[in-house]
Amino acid sequence: MRVGVFTDGLGHLSLDDALGWLEAELPEVKDLEIGTGGFSPAPHCDVDALGADPAAARAWLEGIESRGFRLAALNANGNPLEDPDHDRALRSTIALAAVLGVDTVACMSGGRPELSGGAWFPGVEDAVDSYWRERVLPYWTAITELAARESERLRLCLELEPGSAAFNTSTVERLLEVSPLVAVNVDPSHSFWQSIDPLAAIRRLGARIGFAHGKDTVFDEGKTSVDGLLDRTSWRYATVGRGHGHEWWVSFVRALRDAGYDGVVSIEHEDEAVTPEAGIAESGRALVQAVAEASR
Repeated sequence: MRVGVFTDGLGHLSLDDALGWLEAELPEVKDLEIGTGGFSPAPHCDVDALGADPAAARAWLEGIESRGFRLAALNANGNPLEDPDHDRALRSTIALAAVLGVDTVACMSGGRPELSGGAWFPGVEDAVDSYWRERVLPYWTAITELAARESERLRLCLELEPGSAAFNTSTVERLLEVSPLVAVNVDPSHSFWQSIDPLAAIRRLGARIGFAHGKDTVFDEGKTSVDGLLDRTSWRYATVGRGHGHEWWVSFVRALRDAGYDGVVSIEHEDEAVTPEAGIAESGRALVQAVAEASR
């Protein structure tokens, strides 16, 4: 297993400068996840330009590989079900992945946020079921057919977060039935604030895990005690190790390994309490140590 980085966290730098920073600060990290659209501003990849010019796409990839890095995944996280721009970004990302020989696209199922997680009003369950039958399942059936035409190796790895139709283990299992090309991007930070045990989820998902993110969650106990976990101000995403200690992250790596996953744990920096450079460096050191210890 290897540690990587989602370069959107260094989006204030050019790709060249971001690679230079990684070479100096985290020389062990050689795997990159690069944003291509959707929620990502895609600071390091012009998916439309590269998709229209295969020679330029290959030259772009060669520029990354010539410095000793690997392109582990393209990221088109977004809401492709409801946002036409996000839908186009996902389709363009699938096409570019095929050109580049990349077999992992990180994405989200999309959805109507008011139908995802926690709502109880009468009629909501019927609305959720109708939305899945009429929108979610047909869309992902079509997208996986598109992906299969582009590359049978490609896996669409869904990140699970409330707001998306697939936001926990049971909901994503419904989409996993659509196609073997659908997999899961395990991000423990989203599990923590839903009171999901990420290690239990990993054991259940097993071989359908196609990618993983390294990101933590910190809770405000004062807020949580009066407003609960559904209140967004009760918690924040955090640098690896700031919410859960070293032993937990070793257990996370071991659980992934035991489930048959031997890929990349990609650092996703979304900690507002520290600078991107500080957060990514701290997360990187923590994950490199956890991977090394879990491998003994």
